[in-house]
Amino acid sequence: MRWIPGTAAVLLAVGALAAAPAGPASAAGVELAGRAWIDDGGADTAVQAVKKAAGGKVKNGVVDTASLTGAGIGVALIDSGVAPVAGLNQPGKVINGPDLSFESQTPGLEHLDTYGHGTHMAGIIAGSDPAGGFEGVAPGAHLISLKTAAADGAVDVTQVIAAIDWVVAHRNDPGLNIRVLNLSFGTDSVQPALVDPLSYAVEAAWKKGIVVVSSVGNDGATAPRVTMPAANPYVLAVGAADPNGTDGRADDTVATFSNRGNLTRHADLLAAGRSLVSLRVPGSYIDTQYPSARVGDRLFRGSGTSQAAAVVSGSVALLLQQRPGLTPDQVKQLLTRTADPLAGADPVAAGAGQLDIAEAATLIAPMNATQTWAASTGLGSLELSRGTNHVVDSVTGTVLAGERDIFGTPWTPLTWTLAARNGKAWTGGTWNGTVWSGQAFVGTSWPVVPWTGRTWAGRTWAGSTWAGRTWTTSGWTGRTWTSGTWAGRTWTGRTWA
Repeated sequence: MRWIPGTAAVLLAVGALAAAPAGPASAAGVELAGRAWIDDGGADTAVQAVKKAAGGKVKNGVVDTASLTGAGIGVALIDSGVAPVAGLNQPGKVINGPDLSFESQTPGLEHLDTYGHGTHMAGIIAGSDPAGGFEGVAPGAHLISLKTAAADGAVDVTQVIAAIDWVVAHRNDPGLNIRVLNLSFGTDSVQPALVDPLSYAVEAAWKKGIVVVSSVGNDGATAPRVTMPAANPYVLAVGAADPNGTDGRADDTVATFSNRGNLTRHADLLAAGRSLVSLRVPGSYIDTQYPSARVGDRLFRGSGTSQAAAVVSGSVALLLQQRPGLTPDQVKQLLTRTADPLAGADPVAAGAGQLDIAEAATLIAPMNATQTWAASTGLGSLELSRGTNHVVDSVTGTVLAGERDIFGTPWTPLTWTLAARNGKAWTGGTWNGTVWSGQAFVGTSWPVVPWTGRTWAGRTWAGSTWAGRTWTTSGWTGRTWTSGTWAGRTWTGRTWA
C-alpha cells in the first residue's frame, strides 16, 4: 500500500491519544506505499473469501487446511505499529517489540498506529474478531509489532534495518517463535541487491530461518524493477492479483498497480491485493484522509501489494503450523510450485501464479530446495539504499543523507555485516553504537527510552550534509517528533508497497 502524508492533525479515537499536527510536508525516507492509499472503488474483498480461494478448505481429500489457524507461529510486522482495536486486542495477540519510530519520544503514542497501515496489515495476517465477523488468514498466529513509521510518514532506512536486526536477534525469545517477517514496504534503492544493506539484512533473516515476505511495489505494469528488499532473490517477493469483484479465480488478473519487474527479478507469486477489507483505526491518518474507504464502523478497504504480502504472510503461518520443520527455502519452493497460473497474464508480472496454500499443504516437502544465489555482501551505501526518499528536518530543511543513521552515528559496513549475519547486531538496547530502546520486555512490550540531550550534547553532525547543525539538549530533550522535528514530506515513488 501507499499513502501520502499531509499537514492535517491526526486525532486517535483509540484510547486517549492525540498526535500533534504534522509539520510541513517533507521527504519521508522509506515509503509505506508509493502512491496515495489506493481506494479505487472496487468491490469489497473479504479476507475470509481470499483465504477460501487461496485454499482454506479440504483439497484432494488429503489436508484440511481450514483447521489450520497459525497457532504458535510468530509473525513479525515492521510497519507503522498496531492499534489495540477489536480483533487485535486480546491477550497475547500482539507483542510490541521496540518502537523505533520518531513517535517513540511522544508519551502516549509509543507502539500505537497513528497512520493506520500497520493495523490493516495485522488484521489481514492474524486478526480475530468473532463478534464483529472479521477473521484474518491466520487468526491463531501472534504478531510481533515493530513500529518504525510515524503518523507523518517519516522513517529512515536505518530504522527499518535496525528493526530487521532486532527480529533476527530475538526470534527465539520465549513466547515469540518468530518464523515469518512481513515487510509491506520498499525503497527505490539505486544499487544492486548484491551490495545493498537492506537486502543484506533480509537475507540474514532468511538464513536464520525466518520466511521474509516482501511486497514488490505499486508502480504498475511498466515498472522495470521491484522495490528493495523484494529485489533480494532469496526472499518471497509478492505481487498483487485483482479478484475483479468475484470469489472465484477464473477471472483474476494481475492488478494494474503491481510492479512488473523484469526477467532477472520479479514477483515470485501473487496474492489478492485489490480492495481488501481489514481492520480500521478510527482517527488515523488514512482514516481521516480516505473516509470513503471505511466499511462500517470497524473495517477499512485498501489495495496494494502490501495487502497481498500480508495474505502470503498469514498463509505461511498456516503452512508452518502444519509443518514447523520447514525451512524458508522449502516454504518458498512449496508456494511457487503449487501457485495457480493466471490465464493470459504477463508471465513476468505474474511470477509463478496465485497463492494456493491448500495445494502447498498437500505437497511433500522438497529435499533439494536450497537456493544458491550469490550472497549479498551488504557493503554498499546507506545513501543509495534510501534511493530518492529522505527524512528532513522541517524546521531547517536539513536532509538526513550520507552514511549515517538517524542519530548521526557513522555507518561501518564491515562491522555491521558481521554482527547482522550472526544475529548480534543488537546488544541489549544498543544498535550501531547508540542506545535506541530498552533492554528487555516489560510485560508484553519492549520499553522506550528517552533520546535525550545527554546523547546529543556537544555533538555536531559533520560533513557537507550536517555541517553547522549542533544537536543540544534544547533540540532534543522532550521534543515530540511531529511539527518540531522530523516531519515527513510528500511520499513519492516506490515505498511501503
